[in-house]
Amino acid sequence: MIAKYELIKEEKNSKARLGKLHTNYGDCDTPMFMPVGTRAALKGLTIEQVKECGSRVILANTYHCWLRPGEDIIDRAGGLHKFMNYDGPILTDSGGYQVFSLAKSKDISEEGVKFKSHIDGSNLFLTPEKSIEIQNKLDSDFAMSFDECPPASASHEYLENSIKRTLRWAARGKKAHNNPNQALFGIVQGGPYEDLRKYSAIETVKMDFDGYSIGGVANDGESKEDMYKAIDYSIPYLPKDKVRYLMGVGDPIDIIEGVIRGVDIFDCVLPTRIARHGQAFTRDGKIHLNNNKFKEDFTPIEADCDCYACKNYTRAYIRHLLNVGESLGGSLLSIHNIRFLTKLTEELREAIKNDNILEYREEFIKRYEKVNK
Repeated sequence: MIAKYELIKEEKNSKARLGKLHTNYGDCDTPMFMPVGTRAALKGLTIEQVKECGSRVILANTYHCWLRPGEDIIDRAGGLHKFMNYDGPILTDSGGYQVFSLAKSKDISEEGVKFKSHIDGSNLFLTPEKSIEIQNKLDSDFAMSFDECPPASASHEYLENSIKRTLRWAARGKKAHNNPNQALFGIVQGGPYEDLRKYSAIETVKMDFDGYSIGGVANDGESKEDMYKAIDYSIPYLPKDKVRYLMGVGDPIDIIEGVIRGVDIFDCVLPTRIARHGQAFTRDGKIHLNNNKFKEDFTPIEADCDCYACKNYTRAYIRHLLNVGESLGGSLLSIHNIRFLTKLTEELREAIKNDNILEYREEFIKRYEKVNK
């Protein structure tokens, strides 16, 4: 069965929506945050720990799984679910973001992209067909079309040509897709330009994908204003009966703003990445547990948090772990940060039910930005 989206309710005062993703591994409520297991694993966490955070869909990276251990090995293992020992839904990206971070503009052709492996410098070539072939073998529940990921500074002219190529690549990838249990998403690009976002969305929707992603909003150097514009310019042209995915976004305020604008699902490496650097999300903003002021702070990371880390460990102990280089410190903070974002989306779903999401945003931001720790 291909995963299907069900629209349950639209919030009265915004474009926010309550929905369900029906998958082969059960239903997933939306809005929802998806943690990222880049190399078929979330750094420092077991699948059981991730589940306890309230996560449902996990993202794995096509590029990294292709290089190591290879899609054929994962296929022989029975697909990503069995390889990872995860009995929940999995989304794979196309590998495009990583590829374009390694490629030079001259190496982008109509056929695909030439680039060098970040591991050994060997020459690689990825095409829309190859990206889909890899994802078919990975057997994820949600696969992404292969698109060009232009830099945030790209001109209108460059983006226009890039979008047209991405559309041609999307058609080729859709034709190559042959996994009957895997939904395939199209990706809308266009930077901060309203005309390009409209064109990209309309033309992508014409191909009738199983879901739609808004891409190009988490590139280095992009402003918050441009991110929100990209969402606002794309959403009106996406069908209500298909899921909407904002790629690479995990900042709490950006998730709230995305939901208010009509986005259903989000993913980002941010909660685990900042955890490894000693940072934790809290309702009062991010805190840096490496700081000396937490040396004798025997309270939880956050007093009202229900995560495993907060129920069992103190700020002082986690600071100690970070200070002596014990990886457990990053793991505990990862648990907390993932739970923080999944709890945030749970609260957003409740706010949509009660038609008070704008009030929720105001109260959250007022507290979150009050103290800069």
